[in-house]
Amino acid sequence: QVHLVESGGGSEQAGGSVRLSCAVSGDDLSTYCLSWFRQAPGKELEGVAAIHTDGNTSYADSVKGRFTISRDNAKNTLYLQMNSLKPDDTAMYYCAADSCFPSWWLLISVYQYWGQGTQVTVSS
Repeated sequence: QVHLVESGGGSEQAGGSVRLSCAVSGDDLSTYCLSWFRQAPGKELEGVAAIHTDGNTSYADSVKGRFTISRDNAKNTLYLQMNSLKPDDTAMYYCAADSCFPSWWLLISVYQYWGQGTQVTVSS
């Protein structure tokens, strides 16, 4: 059973930075496509970024140029570096994992394994 645990969330001012981590256990991280999603109060779940096993990445337009997704397979950990934060980035952030699928870059929430989420709050 694959288990994902997010950490690193908290409160930050607009313009600041936060780095989220997602520790994966139960299987070899290097064999999975990984992604970050977020959900703000009253809004639908939104794909933020994804990374393939080959290192290719995909980003939502709303975070391009500000967020960076990365993976450390040796540490079985996924990261999301969030810079130039905006109040609209306020949400619960979830990491997700699954075997890679053809449309992995579309940031759709079809992943099999999910973390419990970590809250990021950005104040203006």
